[in-house]
Amino acid sequence: MPVVEQYARAHIVTDEDLVGEERAAVPVVLRYDPEDDPRAVRVRLPGRHEWTFSRTLLEQGLRAPTGTGDVRVWPCGRVQAVVEFHSARGVSVVQFETKALLRFLRRTYMAAAPVAH
Repeated sequence: MPVVEQYARAHIVTDEDLVGEERAAVPVVLRYDPEDDPRAVRVRLPGRHEWTFSRTLLEQGLRAPTGTGDVRVWPCGRVQAVVEFHSARGVSVVQFETKALLRFLRRTYMAAAPVAH
């Protein structure tokens, strides 16, 4: 099964490293490897930790707030979604365009679909 990797632009809304700086869009890598774990997705922020969490969490969070642990996801208006990452270093709140996350999810389901013979 193919690995799905997609680059997306996102805004880091709260991050102690960016206090007082312009919050420009940053490149984020969205990754899905069905061979590694067919139920998980990964999000890699620039120069930061790579987060692995449930693909279902990401999907459900686009419709309603969800998550109770290190990763929380919720819709933000009609065209954006927020992913909140908690770590020992603090909290990063990252805002994505919903359509980029939906495109990524659609590609992950296509990659994981069984091939008809």
